[in-house]
Amino acid sequence: MRRIIINEHLSLDGVIQGPGGPDEDTTGGFELGGWSATYSDDITTQSLFAALNEDYDLLLGRFTYNIWEPYWPNQSGPIAEKFNKIKKYVATRTLSDASWDGTKLLNGDTIAQIKELKASDGPNLHMWGSADLIQSLFQNELIDQINVWIYPVVLGKGKKLFAGGALPSGLKLIKHAVSSTGVICASFELNGKVPTGNAAEG
Repeated sequence: MRRIIINEHLSLDGVIQGPGGPDEDTTGGFELGGWSATYSDDITTQSLFAALNEDYDLLLGRFTYNIWEPYWPNQSGPIAEKFNKIKKYVATRTLSDASWDGTKLLNGDTIAQIKELKASDGPNLHMWGSADLIQSLFQNELIDQINVWIYPVVLGKGKKLFAGGALPSGLKLIKHAVSSTGVICASFELNGKVPTGNAAEG
């Protein structure tokens, strides 16, 4: 069985929209694209490449795929080489064809197809962006791990990682580091129900 692993650049108020550049995703009039770009250091780079260098296929929503499809085939370097080589699974209700080599479209009942894909043999499935698809996966308890790079910025608006779709769940911290620029690099596994108690009895 494969694991589904989310990778997201995250503002302190939970926004994942447009971290890489001004024109990456301006949906809803978002004007702060590129908010992660000035915070890179050795620790964030090492943490990002640790995730990028794992063995995986990509699972993407249609919007993120539309951004990546014309971009990565025209890039060079280790990330581009890997993304262009591995399989890409795209959850979509609107795309009927794809030009990026190695792409398989999941049309129709995408959740059923993702469940089948998750249950199959193969490498884990990594997700980047794909805010709408992530909400559906949270609702169907299909997420196994969440890798986040939390930046010391508050954006006030934009697409959020937890946008009302997540079911209550406990999380287990499995890896963490803090960069010199204030980025918190953290990995969590889903860990059952939310533990509750009474603070007054502590």
